[in-house]
Amino acid sequence: MRRFGYLLAEITLLLVLAIFGFNVFLHKPVLDSFLFALALAVGLTPQLLPAIITINLSHGARRMAQEKVIVKRLAAIENFGSMNVLCSDKTGTITEGKIGIRAAVDARGNQSEKTLLYAYVNAANETGFINPIDEALRANPPGDCSGWEKLDELPYDFARKRLSILLEEKAHRILVTKGALPQILSICLEVEWGDGTRGSIDTACEQIKEQWRKFSSEGCRVIAVAYCGCGAECWRIDRETEHGMIFLGLVVLSDPPKVGVESTWRELRDLGIQLKIVTGDNVLIAKYLAQQVGLNAEQVLSGRVIQMMSNAALMRQASEVDVFAEIEPGQKERLVLALKKAGHVVGYIGDGINDVSALHASDVSLSVEGAVDVASEAADFVLLENDLEVLVEGVREGRRTFANTLKYVFIATSANFGNMFSMAGASLFLPFLPLLPKQILLVNLLTDLPEMTIANDDVDPELVERPRRWDIHFIRRFMIVFGLVSSVFDYLTFGALIWLNATVEQFRTGWFIESIVSAALIVLVVRTRSPFFRSRLSRLLALATLGVVIITLLIPHLPFAAVLGFGDMPPHFYPILALIIVAYVISAEMVKHAFYRLVR
Repeated sequence: MRRFGYLLAEITLLLVLAIFGFNVFLHKPVLDSFLFALALAVGLTPQLLPAIITINLSHGARRMAQEKVIVKRLAAIENFGSMNVLCSDKTGTITEGKIGIRAAVDARGNQSEKTLLYAYVNAANETGFINPIDEALRANPPGDCSGWEKLDELPYDFARKRLSILLEEKAHRILVTKGALPQILSICLEVEWGDGTRGSIDTACEQIKEQWRKFSSEGCRVIAVAYCGCGAECWRIDRETEHGMIFLGLVVLSDPPKVGVESTWRELRDLGIQLKIVTGDNVLIAKYLAQQVGLNAEQVLSGRVIQMMSNAALMRQASEVDVFAEIEPGQKERLVLALKKAGHVVGYIGDGINDVSALHASDVSLSVEGAVDVASEAADFVLLENDLEVLVEGVREGRRTFANTLKYVFIATSANFGNMFSMAGASLFLPFLPLLPKQILLVNLLTDLPEMTIANDDVDPELVERPRRWDIHFIRRFMIVFGLVSSVFDYLTFGALIWLNATVEQFRTGWFIESIVSAALIVLVVRTRSPFFRSRLSRLLALATLGVVIITLLIPHLPFAAVLGFGDMPPHFYPILALIIVAYVISAEMVKHAFYRLVR
């Protein structure tokens, strides 16, 4: 957008310099020609483009806040309206985010109080970042758990995928570890059965994995628990301490899908947004959840597979697959970048430390109220409710804001482009300046007034149904086509004024009136792809347009009109002006219909 503004400014200034050169070449007063060119540079260069777009985005941010979406970066609203892919973790957005303990079992699948107890004392004594699993365990203490004293801790990390706590209970020091099943099995040598007997871990591995597969295929999260005794000399633990452990059992946790999430997903799909689940959970859980919410679960891409993929292969697969499981934090960022390279505008919603890199990489970064600080800082938007339904309404508001921004760009660029050619042509064949510098500046002021109300304008439903993106080539074609249509009727006005034998003051007054009235009314045509009489107009824009037309018609009759260089117009000028403006509006409507039909 900024690059486009610079380009239009450069074209405007080049034409202004050309007009100045023509005037001097035709022996018109140098000072008048210079002031005329300077006024054109100020009046036609889109210096108000950033300001009006900022006003428009601010109005959009206010409306999005009413839909419980807080905007932290205004410029991101444009990307929000263009977003066509949304990557989301499952916990809290797709699921309830309220994890409950379903069971605690031993290696054979029998209920195990000891497994639940050891999982609890591990979670109750950890001091790392807050996570839903530990919160669920802490909320369900298995009876009297007093007498345990924490000595040391080895925090969870995304490489080890386990958490170890060194505890002392009745003068016995025990290392308790919980985490992902493969990482726990890798440090175990023995298994403890429900009756307290032990055996080799090799004899129990398949049975344990079968239990894991059974619970995972039902959509449950499963964490493994192991322990080992430590000598009295053990006061500190490190990674080397995690070996030769005894496998104790599994804790099964449930987090059901949110009620209505399937209908929300359909709403996003109808808005042209493809939802992708990106989770650290295993393939079976991710597949179960995807089936529950109506996503395509035939193919699930795991982190292990992604690790072996080239960037080109991932770019192709990322667009086709909807579910990604066992994803590491670094792979989330890589996945977002692959989708962007494939041509998508990517949104990412996350609330944890492991989401920060992906939030920075995405086009639209979203977090939720209550997320960790670094995730909130990285996000462009904050959802006040951890619910995709809030996001649906936010997307609609973002698209309305983006549509209104495009309206102003279309109107401003085509009007300025047409005025350039009109001024250039008039300077070539008229023996006087077509408008005085002060009149040019007044034209610029009055034509900008209705355009500043576009931020509150209504938007046609079809502009909200699908994501839209900045298309410089489309804007350029629109600018040229409608700018030339504007110039055609400017020249018709010149011809009518010459035919009426208008004086210099009357010529300037006539073109002043025609230029502003036509520019104000053409806004009603350009603002919509539908016939202008079928598209609902905001009250504020209607009042601003009517007010500018009335003020313009009154200015030549005000006491200070002579100071501005205006004169009284003959009565028969106004019917001719009305015919020209009506013909302009009808022609612009017909050209608009043909233009959108050809470029569709």
